[in-house]
Amino acid sequence: MKNVAVFGAYGHTGRFVVAELRERGYVPLLLGRDQDKLLALAGPGLEARQASADDPASLDRALTGAAAVINCAGPFATTAAPLIEAALRAGIPYVDVAAEIEANVDTFAHFAERARAAGTVVVPAMAFYGGLGDLLVTTAMGDWTAADEAHIAYGLSSWHPTPGTLAAGVVSGQRRGGRRVRFTGGRLEYHDDALPTLEWHFPAPLGSQSVIGEFTMADVVTVPSHLAVPEVRTYMTAKAAADLSAPDASAPAAVDERGRSAQTFVIDVLVRSGGTERRVTAAGQDIYAISAPLAVEAVDRILTGRTRTTGVASAGAVFDAPDFLRALSSHLSLNVPLDANG
Repeated sequence: MKNVAVFGAYGHTGRFVVAELRERGYVPLLLGRDQDKLLALAGPGLEARQASADDPASLDRALTGAAAVINCAGPFATTAAPLIEAALRAGIPYVDVAAEIEANVDTFAHFAERARAAGTVVVPAMAFYGGLGDLLVTTAMGDWTAADEAHIAYGLSSWHPTPGTLAAGVVSGQRRGGRRVRFTGGRLEYHDDALPTLEWHFPAPLGSQSVIGEFTMADVVTVPSHLAVPEVRTYMTAKAAADLSAPDASAPAAVDERGRSAQTFVIDVLVRSGGTERRVTAAGQDIYAISAPLAVEAVDRILTGRTRTTGVASAGAVFDAPDFLRALSSHLSLNVPLDANG
């Protein structure tokens, strides 16, 4: 059995990742700053290793004997680079669940050449935002190598943010100087325009929903990193956007034995090339819980040699996207038209 280090193991998403690793037959190494929280999570049979992103020596010790590392500790603007550095020193692959747009841009910009030279794989945003959208867009593209535009609509029933989500949002807002971001004309653009409210026609049973347009998520980094799509737009149901920004926003509450919340989601992906459209949808429960099988499936594929490239790469570039999504069939229901597979 292989050891997989989980940094931020006692966080909300980290706990899901630890449980998923154990289910898949891996031995999670529990990493984080707070020794008491690590020990409380560890129990019998799991090893807790205190480590801090601002202490490289502690990270080196913590990664000893690990076959890979999954970073679940935001804000990733603070943690991603030190963990990637440590993974490169250890010669092991790195996966994170970062939804922060700028942190993911930094990972591609700062580590692409070094990771490729090391012959290892660094996969940022391997989570609900960024990774899943990229897998769906890549699957919808099928045999297309380019498209005019990609639209990713998030139909969330609600959004109870974790403390980590809120903290990451603060950091991203500070980095942008309070501005908003979109991907248009083949590049990220910062602006102060008001976000439009639109209607998006999700498949049944969700149906037509009011959505916030240009509610920009990490897909605007992952998708264009390997696909020639100059317009990538993401949308969020207005209700979920209001939940996220509410002053009294509450954390997710568990409703089942897996610890998932009652939140449900539909992701509706539409790609256009000329006059042709292709559409793929996925549905499931709990955006934080689904990030665990996404990240762990990624690590499993890396460690078993089922990858298409080295260096820094998003999910759709490094993995066989339709096959990856099929592997998540116990967590996701998918609607993939036959022509979307080329």
